[in-house]
Amino acid sequence: MKYSKVFITSFGYELPPHIVTTAQIEARIKPFLDAVGFQPGQLEALTGIRERRYWDEDHTLADHAAVAGQRAMEQAGIHPSDIGALVFCGVCQDGFEPATSCHIAHQLNIGPEAHVYDVKSACLGMITGMVQVANEIELGNIKAGLVVSCETARQIVDSTIEEINLHKSVDFYKDTVATLTGGSGAAAVLLTDGTLGDDDIRHHALKGGVVKNAIQHHDLCFWRFDEKGMPTHAKVIMRTRANEVLENGVVLATRTFQAIKQLLGLPDDKPDKVIGHQVGAIHHQRFYAALGLDMAKDFSTFSLLGNVGTVSLPITAAIADERDFLQPGDFVAFLGVGSGLNCYVLGVEW
Repeated sequence: MKYSKVFITSFGYELPPHIVTTAQIEARIKPFLDAVGFQPGQLEALTGIRERRYWDEDHTLADHAAVAGQRAMEQAGIHPSDIGALVFCGVCQDGFEPATSCHIAHQLNIGPEAHVYDVKSACLGMITGMVQVANEIELGNIKAGLVVSCETARQIVDSTIEEINLHKSVDFYKDTVATLTGGSGAAAVLLTDGTLGDDDIRHHALKGGVVKNAIQHHDLCFWRFDEKGMPTHAKVIMRTRANEVLENGVVLATRTFQAIKQLLGLPDDKPDKVIGHQVGAIHHQRFYAALGLDMAKDFSTFSLLGNVGTVSLPITAAIADERDFLQPGDFVAFLGVGSGLNCYVLGVEW
């Protein structure tokens, strides 16, 4: 994929109000830790995550995604009538139907001609949504599109903690420890053709991207019912074979990264900066080593936000931009691997 007239014009995000430390999570699995002889502190040492955030118990994903979307439009000075597509890309949803994007679009007063739909692509949902919107802009079908998401971790983490304490098994813990890294948040990315927005807005050119998959590994990580079909009485569970996801994800990311360097003709010293999907310390270290990248090029948020699913990469990019880590002229790579397995790398001239 190559683009000549697609720009990231602004970001928006919202952080949940409740900070939950990893020490608090470990205190809740004390029955398991005592049963198997584990000492407190191992979860933070393993993941590098000190805390994450939760929404209020009574909330809707659409409300927070709309806040993020509104902030992105206000930052750019773009009116809702300019938005040609609104795409909601969360793993989490407020319900099976209608599309969560419909609620968000209504709150934001998006016009009646806009494309309004949901995209599902595990933790790469927002990157997939960005590609969908970028394609529409490049074709000239729309001038601007808003990609939004909101994720919540409270419910699945609470449920998994109960399971861990019930099983009191190290093997079971290995398949569920990744769930305990989950965080919550909302983000929005506003893409345009560069002709809209306030005069002082600095547009960031999306130059292209590569997608590759290794779908033979689709069963390594899942969040689903514990019974087949869609039974209304079933329990929702999450399981992750973390080591296998990491090993196969590194192989896939290496292939994809090499492909985008060839596609865009990047020299050996590029990219200048990298924003990755935020999983944890071990993943970050392994990915940078495999790709031959200097960790100084990285900006991370996982230590304070955890793994916020689809929101992780764009909210990290937004914060990195706020803190001037991303400088004009930088060539920035957005890199993510999501369950399935799928991998995207996008290249952006900041």
